[in-house]
Amino acid sequence: MKKIKFNIEYPLNNASLSILWNSIGTPLGLSEWFADGVTVIDNEYIFCWEKHEQAAKLQQLKQHSFIRFQWNEDEGTDYYFELKMTVLEITGELTLIVTDFAEPAEVSDTILLWNKQIEQLRRKTGM
Repeated sequence: MKKIKFNIEYPLNNASLSILWNSIGTPLGLSEWFADGVTVIDNEYIFCWEKHEQAAKLQQLKQHSFIRFQWNEDEGTDYYFELKMTVLEITGELTLIVTDFAEPAEVSDTILLWNKQIEQLRRKTGM
């Protein structure tokens, strides 16, 4: 089944650019909220949750801006997930934009999972 692309915006009122970047752009930061552990070998990130591992290739990274991964199971497709930092022009508020793909029947569950993970990011960083 074909996956569909979706974006979720998370305003982070009290966030600092450097703290947010360290949380989304480094293996140590990702292991504090996204996964239980992250190992990097070349451009492959291995994310561990309890006894489950899933590998993704780093596709793109722009320092202090965004990081994009593609799960190994999605290789050969246009599917990826991206974490992008942006500052809203009007308010100056820092926002994290998550871009992901999911099968139509799984979009709402995937959004709930992202909401849970971003809540954990907020707790760990005080954002």
